[in-house]
Amino acid sequence: MFSSSLLLAASAATLPLVAGHVAIFTESMWGLSVTQTTFSYDNRAVVPLYGMTFDHWWFHNHLAYPPAAGKFTDLPAGGSVTVQLSCDIGYTDVWQYGPGGDNRQSSDLACPGQPSTAIHANDINDVAGSAIAIAYKSDVNDVKPEDFVIISTKRQSPWYLNNDFQIPAGLPACPEGGCICAWFWIHEPDSGSEQMYMNGFRCTVSGNTGTVPIGKPGLARRCQDVPSNCTVGPVNPIYWYQLEGNNYFEGTYSPPMYNEVYGFPDGAMPNLFQDATVGGTPATVATASSTDVSASSSPAATSASPADASASPAAPSGSPADASESPAATSASPTSSPPASTVDTASASETSAVVAVAPAPTDIPTPSSSDPSSTPTASTKKCKRRSSNKRRRSALKNHLQKRLSHDGRTF
Repeated sequence: MFSSSLLLAASAATLPLVAGHVAIFTESMWGLSVTQTTFSYDNRAVVPLYGMTFDHWWFHNHLAYPPAAGKFTDLPAGGSVTVQLSCDIGYTDVWQYGPGGDNRQSSDLACPGQPSTAIHANDINDVAGSAIAIAYKSDVNDVKPEDFVIISTKRQSPWYLNNDFQIPAGLPACPEGGCICAWFWIHEPDSGSEQMYMNGFRCTVSGNTGTVPIGKPGLARRCQDVPSNCTVGPVNPIYWYQLEGNNYFEGTYSPPMYNEVYGFPDGAMPNLFQDATVGGTPATVATASSTDVSASSSPAATSASPADASASPAAPSGSPADASESPAATSASPTSSPPASTVDTASASETSAVVAVAPAPTDIPTPSSSDPSSTPTASTKKCKRRSSNKRRRSALKNHLQKRLSHDGRTF
C-alpha cells in the first residue's frame, strides 16, 4: 500500500506548474519542450523576462531548442489565426510536449482555476494586450530586433486561452523556408512586477497576400491623449526593462504596452505598407547594436518627436540605458545562469540597475521661458530634486519588496 505522502507526490507530478506567467504554445515555437530543469535556472516559456542580458532575453534564450522540421504557424492574410496563450503547457493542445500530462479544462481562461493575478491582472482590462510580430527572414540566426514588425494586437489577451489575432490583408508571402514570428506581451503595472514576454515561432503567410513590402518601421509612442503624437505605419516590438537591447526606457510604473495608450488598434495593424511617420515626419529609427543601449544610440520612443532630436531625454544613470551599469553579454549556453538581478534572491542593489525613470509625458506643455513665474529658482530646483529622489527611493523600495514576494512563489 502506498503511503499518503507517496500518493501526494505522484499526484503533484501530474499537476500543471502554475506560474502566474503566460506564453504562447504552438508546435512551431522555440523552447516548446523546455522544462523547469532544462537550464540551470527556470527558463520555461512562461517565465517573464526582466533585468537580463541580450542573449538571455532574446528569443527567451531558446534558440538551441528549435521547433521540429516542417512545423509552422500559418497566418492567413486578410483572415485570423487562433493561438493558445496559457500559464502552463498542460492546459493547451500541445500538452504532450510538457512533463505534466493532459490538464485541459472546459474553461477558456488562460489559467483556469487560478485568480486573475496569475496573469498579472485585476480584471480583463488589466492584461493590457499582446502582439504578434513578423520578420521576413528564414534563418533565425539572421534575425535582429529591428527586423520584427508588429502585425496584429489583441487588447484583451492573454485573458483567454484561445485568441484570434487578425492578420492584415496584403501581407507579403514569406521567403522560401518561411518567416520568423514572435509573440510579445507587457502587462499593466498594478498587479505584479514589471517585465516583458517574448516567444519566437516559425510562421508562413497564406491567403490574400500582396507584393508590396512592409515599410520602414518606427517606434510606437504614448499618444492616447495626443493623437497627433501617434506613429502611423509599421512599428517594431517593445524591448523594455532589460540590461541590454532596450528600445524603450519608460519607468517602472509607466510600462509601454500594446494597446490604445501607445496607438495600437485592437486587431490587424493598419498602414503597414508605408514608412512610419509621426505628424507627417519620418519616424524610422536608426539600427543599433543589440548590445549597445547607450542613450545616444537608442531612440527615445515616447517623449520626443523625430523632428526634434534635441528633445529626446537621456536615459538616467542606473537605468537599462546606462551602458556603464550593464554587464558584458553572456553566453547563450542552455546551462548558463541569468544575471543576478533575475534570481529570486536578488538584492535591491542588483535589481535597481534596471529601473528607469519615466520620461516626461508628451502632453504636458513646457513652461514658457518668457514667463519668470514658470522658471524655478536654483534653490527651488534643488529642493524639488531632493523630494523627487526621496519619493523615487521609497517607490523603488516598495516595488522591490513586491517583486521579491511575487517571484518567490513556487513555479
